[in-house]
Amino acid sequence: MNSLQLTSQDGAASLYPFESHFHTLAAGHRYHYLDEGAGEPVVMVHGNPTWSFYWRTLIKRLRGNYRTIAPDHIGCGLSDKPGDASYPYTLEQRAADLEALLEHLDIRQNITLVVHDWGGMIGMVYATRHPERIRRLVVLNTAAFHLPQKKRFPFLLWMVRNTPVGPFLVRGLNMFCRLAARMCVTRKRLPSEVRAAYLKPYGSWRERIAILRFVQDIPLQPGDHSYALISQVEQGLEQLQQVPMLIGWGIKDFVFDRHFLLEWQRRFPAARVHSYEDCGHYILEDAAEELVPQIETFLSEHPLRSEQPQGESPA
Repeated sequence: MNSLQLTSQDGAASLYPFESHFHTLAAGHRYHYLDEGAGEPVVMVHGNPTWSFYWRTLIKRLRGNYRTIAPDHIGCGLSDKPGDASYPYTLEQRAADLEALLEHLDIRQNITLVVHDWGGMIGMVYATRHPERIRRLVVLNTAAFHLPQKKRFPFLLWMVRNTPVGPFLVRGLNMFCRLAARMCVTRKRLPSEVRAAYLKPYGSWRERIAILRFVQDIPLQPGDHSYALISQVEQGLEQLQQVPMLIGWGIKDFVFDRHFLLEWQRRFPAARVHSYEDCGHYILEDAAEELVPQIETFLSEHPLRSEQPQGESPA
C-alpha cells in the first residue's frame, strides 16, 4: 500500500476501501489510479484540490456492474508530486496523462466519462479528440469552455493566480485545501475524518505544488498557456451533441455557479439536469444520496450502442 493510503488509525479506512494501482508515465512519474469492478468502463476525472477519494461513493455504487477507473492527476492524491523541472503542470499534459492511462488499460471504446471541476477541462480535451470513444457523459460543476460572459472571475482565485501571496497561502499555509474542505459543501458540514482524508495527500509545501499550478493554469485571455486549447475544446463540443449527458449541479458553487450551468444547457439542450439550490461545489458530498442513484439510473437508461465485451480490472 502507498504510505498515504488511509489506515484504520485515520478512522477513515472504510471510506476508501480500494486497491491502489500505478502506471508509470513516459517521464517516469507514477500515476495512481483506482480500477474497481468489471464491465463497461466508467472513467472519473477529478479536479482541484480533490483526488480519487472524491469518487468513493460513486465507485462503491457502480463497481458491481461497471469497471470504474479513477486516476489521481500527477501532484494529487497518491500520485507522484514532482517539481517543475521534471513535469509541466499544464492542461495539455494532464490530458496526455489521462490518454496514456486509458491506452495502457486498453480502454478505447464505450467510455462513460464523469468529470468534476478541472476534470471537465481535462476529460473534454480527451473527449473532443476521440468523440467516437465516448458513449455517455456525466458533468458535475465544471466547465469545458471559456468563462461565461456574465461571470466574473472570483477575486480569491485571481489573488492566488496572479500575486505573490498565492504561493504563501496555497503551498505555505495550505489554505486552498482547507477552505475547500469547508466552503465547497453548503448543505452539511463534512465529517472530520472526511475532511482529513481530503487534506492528507497535501501535507507539505512540496506536496501542494499541483494545487497552486492548477490555479495558475486557468486560461482567462489569449496568450495564457492553455487558452488556445480550451478554444479548441469549446469548438469541438458539437461533436458530442448526440452523446447522452447528465448534469449534476450545486447552485451554491461560488466558482462554477448558475452561469456555467446555463452555458452547459445552452450547448447541450437535451441533457438531463439535476440541480440543487442548497448544494455547493463538492456536489457528491452534499447530495450523494440523491445524485448517485440518479447517475446509476441514467447509465441503465442509456445502454451502449455497441455491446462488445469490456475487459476486467486486474483486481
